[in-house]
Amino acid sequence: MKILIIRFSSIGDIVLTTPVIRCLKTQVNNASVHYLTKENYAGILTTNPYIDKVITLKNDWNVMIEELKQEQYDYIIDLHHNLRTLKVKRALRKIKSFSFNKLNIQKWLLTTFKINTLPAIHIVDRYMNTVKEINVINDGMGLDFFIPEKDKVALKDIPASHHFGFIGIVIGAALNTKKLPVSKLKELCININHPIILLGGKEDKEIGNEIMAIDNIKIYNACGKFNLNESADLIRQSKCIITHDTGLMHIAAALQKKIISVWGNTVPEFGMTPYYGNNSITNSKFQISNLSCRPCSKIGYKNCPKKHFKCMQLQNVVAIAKNAVELLK
Repeated sequence: MKILIIRFSSIGDIVLTTPVIRCLKTQVNNASVHYLTKENYAGILTTNPYIDKVITLKNDWNVMIEELKQEQYDYIIDLHHNLRTLKVKRALRKIKSFSFNKLNIQKWLLTTFKINTLPAIHIVDRYMNTVKEINVINDGMGLDFFIPEKDKVALKDIPASHHFGFIGIVIGAALNTKKLPVSKLKELCININHPIILLGGKEDKEIGNEIMAIDNIKIYNACGKFNLNESADLIRQSKCIITHDTGLMHIAAALQKKIISVWGNTVPEFGMTPYYGNNSITNSKFQISNLSCRPCSKIGYKNCPKKHFKCMQLQNVVAIAKNAVELLK
């Protein structure tokens, strides 16, 4: 049986689909599992042993569709469910497909009127619902993230002061309303009496340098110095992770790390909290729950629509730091 999974983006969302990949491969007899995604995200999937082939969204749509037709799939598992995936399914119209329910109306009700009709179910289990008709069930083993050997970070590549353990702090996020302000991140680092590695992309490097200036012995800025897989390996080596609602949070969950997640304009009720399956891993969530404006978006904004940014400005970073020290014990 040949199965095509579709999820175009982004890092966290793709990592959250990994239980579907694994369960299809291990539970469907002789299954060949292919995955269609954007080229930018192919590297997350190429090392996954449960995927037989990664196909990328090409500039020439017709060439890509012809390639998909040649594969002669038995099923399409649409875990993105947008106009572009609809176009793919129409082009492959003879193939039976199962589509993920995005619950857009329920999310709109929550963000617009603060009426919560969302089911109390994690997005991973909603992804798994798409394959129940072919008798595939959640194995409870959590998320997967496979780090290639070439991207393992050697101790010599981080300061000697961090060789005996460190706390990883993810300072980036796709949108600003998901991120703690720089002043809060500085206060957080000041209150943690333990080696810290700041994690993020190239776009976070400048802010990371500003935070590191507080104490360049205790704090090491890894933002922009390592690729995604190498950053994932730093997460693997950490004692615990403090993170915003972002892709590296889900990678940390896949690597079975203790997580402190800090929530701004988004809320855990969207069903995208750290997911460990049946594994019992300590994790904490910090959020300002009594704000009438929250959640203001299912994704986020460049700036706070209300201009006050209370969902992050009111975060108790002293309590977050204390929680991190407790996790180390």
